[in-house]
Order: sequence, then structure tokens, then C-alpha cells
Amino acid sequence: MSTLTATTRDTTRSARAELVRLRAWPAVWITLGAWLVLSLLFGYLFTYLSYTSGEPGFADEGTTRAEQLAQMMPDAVPDVFLQGMPMFGGALMMVLGALVAGNGYGWGTWKTLFSQGVRRTPALVGSVLSLTTIVVGTLVVTFVVDLGVSLLIASTESQDVVLPSAGSVVQAFGAGFLVLEMWALLGFLLGTLALGPALSVGLGLVWALVVENLLRGVGRLLGWVESLTEVLPGTSAGSLIGSIVGVGTGDGTPGVVDTVPGTRAALTVAAYVVVAVVASIVLVRRRDVT
Repeated sequence: MSTLTATTRDTTRSARAELVRLRAWPAVWITLGAWLVLSLLFGYLFTYLSYTSGEPGFADEGTTRAEQLAQMMPDAVPDVFLQGMPMFGGALMMVLGALVAGNGYGWGTWKTLFSQGVRRTPALVGSVLSLTTIVVGTLVVTFVVDLGVSLLIASTESQDVVLPSAGSVVQAFGAGFLVLEMWALLGFLLGTLALGPALSVGLGLVWALVVENLLRGVGRLLGWVESLTEVLPGTSAGSLIGSIVGVGTGDGTPGVVDTVPGTRAALTVAAYVVVAVVASIVLVRRRDVT
């Protein structure tokens, strides 16, 4: 029991210390700010400009003004909240995770801690918990901002305010957490593998934005490639979001697909979360960083 208590204490201390470091780190705020800007641009601004001008944009082709307005109402917030997460949100969370882990090696933080006798597993789990806290905070802030913008549009356009149901909000938060957490932890794993931020960030972005899209394109011609893409993180994340918002609703939003059923996609994403954490712990415990 004393060993468990000591482990819990060390993990909590590590998480608190990491959060203090991350709160003072401009890269964290820049990354999260970039996500909020992208979320508002693709979720509301472009649609609102199409609605007011009467000229559908690239993301609103084939929709009427009434449909465009409905997409910006408060009851549609859970769908808008999710649509950018498979690609834009995921890529930025992967960058953040790679920076959190990679800079620990680049700045010599892990070397200093471990050479002073700090236990590796609690220190790493504390860092993962701090990253998870940022993911949860990002979800909350994004939802609040989206809801505020939708309420403003509803008021401006003299529309009745209908809030989203509790069930849809919980479902959106659950799916959003799985997707962003998966990408953040995969980035963390890349930072641990590469022992630095630069290579891990580059590899993560190339994979998330280029490689998986190319594989999905090739998969239409080669059956074995198509089977492979069904278990890849981007496809699983996009299918999970697509099962909730509907691929038709997500047209024009990169990354939203319907390749695999939602339940299977959720299980695959959850499996990536577990694998990323376990693999990171194993690497840190076995690697000589001192």
C-alpha cells in the first residue's frame, strides 16, 4: 500500500509540475489558438459568409440558405464542434503531444529528472495526465466558443434558440475526447521515439495530412491497402466522427469519412490510446537517457 501511495504521490506531483511548465509555454497557447481559429473559420465564418452573400462556398455547395442557417444554430453545435477534429484538430494535438515529449529530451528535462533518481513511470504518467488535462480543456473551451457564436448568430438572424440535447453533447464530448486524445498521445509517442521535437512533429504532420489520404486513395484500387487503411488512426477517427455527424453533413470537411462503423472506429481509437501510453512507458523505462 505504501508503494502504491508513493507512486500516486509522485505521479500527481509530476502532473502538477508539467502543467505549470505547459501553462507558461507559448507553444501550447499558439497551438490551441490555431485550433480555435480553424474551428471558427470552417465551422461558422465560411458558412455565414456563404449564407449572407447567397453564394455557396467550397464547403457549402449544394446547400440552401435555410440549410446553411440551420448548420449555425445552437442545436447543431455538437456536429460543428466535431467536424474539424479528425484532421485539423488531430494534427495540432499531435504536434502538441510531440512537443511535450520531445522537448523533454531536447531541453534535457528527462535526463535531469532521471539522473536525480526520479522514477520514470510516475514521471511519464504525470506528463501524460497533464497532456490529457489540456485536451479536456481544449474541448470545453471549443464547445463554449462554438455555442457562444451560434447564439450570437441566432440572435442576429432573429431565430428561436434551441439548445442541443444533453445526450448529443455527451456523445460529442466523448467522441471528441477519444479523437484528440489519440492524436495527442500518438504525438507523445513520436516525441519519445525521436528523442526530440523537430523530427517527431514533421513525421506526425506528414502522416496525418498526407500519408493516410494517399493510402485511402490507393485503397480504392488495391484491396489489401483498403483493408490496411481501415485500422489506421486517421481513418478510425474520421469514421467515428462521421458516424455521429454524418458524412453528408461533413462534406467539405477533410478527414470525415464513413469507412468503418462507428462502434468499431471507437474501439480502434481507444486501442491506439492504450498502445501509445504503454509503448511510451516501455520506451522510457528501457532507454538510457542519462
